[in-house]
Amino acid sequence: MSAPQPPEPIPGARLLFSLDPAVSHLNHGSFGAVPIGVQRAQQRLRDEMEANPPRFLGPGLAERVTHSRRHLAAFLGADPDGTALIGNATTGVAVVLQSVGLRPGDEVLTTDHGYGAVGFSVDRECRRTGATHRTLPVPLTATDAQVVEAVRAGLRPGCTKLLVVDQLTSATARLFPVAAIVAAAHGHGVPVLVDGAHAPGMLPTPVADVGADFWVGNLHKWGYAPRGTAVLVVAPPWRDRVEPLVVSWEQAAGFPGNVEWQATLDYTPWLAAPAGLWTLRTLGVDRVRAHNAALAAYGQRVLADALGLAPTDLPEPGGPTVAMRIVPLPAGLATTVDAARALRIRIAERLAAEVAVSTWDGRGWLRVSGQVYNSPDEYERLAARLPALLAQR
Repeated sequence: MSAPQPPEPIPGARLLFSLDPAVSHLNHGSFGAVPIGVQRAQQRLRDEMEANPPRFLGPGLAERVTHSRRHLAAFLGADPDGTALIGNATTGVAVVLQSVGLRPGDEVLTTDHGYGAVGFSVDRECRRTGATHRTLPVPLTATDAQVVEAVRAGLRPGCTKLLVVDQLTSATARLFPVAAIVAAAHGHGVPVLVDGAHAPGMLPTPVADVGADFWVGNLHKWGYAPRGTAVLVVAPPWRDRVEPLVVSWEQAAGFPGNVEWQATLDYTPWLAAPAGLWTLRTLGVDRVRAHNAALAAYGQRVLADALGLAPTDLPEPGGPTVAMRIVPLPAGLATTVDAARALRIRIAERLAAEVAVSTWDGRGWLRVSGQVYNSPDEYERLAARLPALLAQR
């Protein structure tokens, strides 16, 4: 198999962002980057709000939020009437956990690929309700069929109250076959929450055909929306049971209004989010996805070569548009959360490169993303200097 080659750059794409040119920004997956045009759209909305707060936050705001929600839901392949705008995917997870009615004897099942903050949220709700949180190990090298079978075998019908599974994992950059997982869980009467934090913008219509009871995703990563833009999608049987984390004046309206309305919350990220999708469409959605995935694969290969790793040492992402890749670090490095955080900071400060470093299954992993503002030489510079930094224990 030939080594991945870098894609042709998308002309002018780098100029759409206000990122510091002295830093290699190879970690789009964590916080995203807001295009300048979207920043300006949001600022115009903030200016409008500050010019007359009562008018901006008055009755017309709900209609504007609904219009934005419908635009975003259509892009995701979701039912607008079953979609609520929220601040972050983990906020949506907390809403779901509060709404499913956990009791003593129930359990929430997650996999060991799950996002850390989601695990913390599950732990807290289980402590509050007397339920149990059980984590299911899934090998990184498992095929899609093996992933589905592992989840199916881990279910405990009558006990498993909720299955939480990632669509695209954060720590391991693995695309899971969530539609098949949902079907397997539903076959045992178990509802499913899909954490699609990285899916909007990276995966085509990530909600359509999945069939999950609940789905959450962030638009501020791969959808170019301002930070603080995410969605919670709820299947019809559950909508009347959704309880917001904070009760507001829209409580009687039911879902999604009772989740969306939070008094003097800054709604400008949600209203500006369609400008992010407009930017993505202007560049060419398919073109951007292909570019980003190819660039991430190239970065993974360059870093692996520098660290003396073989192609068989590199996990496959599981899909053609996955724009994040991971590289195993030398044994003994980043084996704890604190150590991983410290290494990420060292790389940022000494090598002027932003990457993600995580601990998974007792080993440290470095994750790079590909985005339209990146160029092949950024990964090459990091690869040239990374081995020496890692040798400095």
